Amino acid sequence: MNMIRIYAFLILIVGFAGCQDTGQQDSSGRKKVVTTTGMIADAVLNIAGDSLEVEALMGPGVDPHLYKATQGDLKKLSDSDLVFYNGLLLEGKMGEVLEKLARIKPVVAVGSSINSSLLLASPLYEDAFDPHVWFDVSLWKQVVQKTSQSLQEFDPSNADYYQQNTLRYLGQLDSLHQQVQQQIALIPREQRVLITAHDAFEYFGRAYNIEVRGLQGISTVSEFGLKDITDLVQFIIDRKIKAVFVETSISERSIKAVVEGCRQKGHEVRIGGSLYSDAMGASGTPEGTYIGMVNANVITITQALI
Repeated sequence: MNMIRIYAFLILIVGFAGCQDTGQQDSSGRKKVVTTTGMIADAVLNIAGDSLEVEALMGPGVDPHLYKATQGDLKKLSDSDLVFYNGLLLEGKMGEVLEKLARIKPVVAVGSSINSSLLLASPLYEDAFDPHVWFDVSLWKQVVQKTSQSLQEFDPSNADYYQQNTLRYLGQLDSLHQQVQQQIALIPREQRVLITAHDAFEYFGRAYNIEVRGLQGISTVSEFGLKDITDLVQFIIDRKIKAVFVETSISERSIKAVVEGCRQKGHEVRIGGSLYSDAMGASGTPEGTYIGMVNANVITITQALI
């Protein structure tokens, strides 16, 4: 669906909203919350429990940088009572849709809760930031707090319940942050280099003292060329790196090209595993939660690099 059709649909929503409430309730009477990514949906679920109906538009293996809203998505957004999205340009042009939707209902960009002094600058856009904030658990705590505040304002009758759940979950995130620090520190310093398909792990690298390199930029919209592959191959050879990583939401083609380039120059580097970058794992699995996703990544990284 192109942007013209999306805007036309939103105009219809705005007009309809003037006549009646666009929010819906499920059969149990719960209000509906829609999020863009699974990570945000998981935060809402940890705070709200089963008090709200929560749905993420982007499921496992979905790349939010390239995601285009479908007509079904727009229907879900129009039927929702509250919407959360990452912001910081993660959702690309869909961000424009969400900004327009904010004219008629609560729409929260959770990335706005983080002080800009803690954000990494984007090399792609002037005055913009790297949106992959969930890879620093201490920053994600701020997103959780913003989400909780918005939920308490939206549903004040359950505010105390949401606050209790938030404090419990923040405690779990504190433990997670410490565990990640301890696990990454087990990797010998000279081997502590994380190479992936796109540059999604800069916050992870800064928070947990590991050097990171991505073949593409922070957005998968950016292209990579032969020189990018050649430069990365030479870096891997010079540093004697033994493993690189693919991502669940991005094609393996680029990293396989790097591995083959190293092989042709006499250096054997293996694919150390698949990391969750812009999307979590399947629903109902440990990796289908934020904490489980982070733990899975850390296990994969440490086993491949130690």
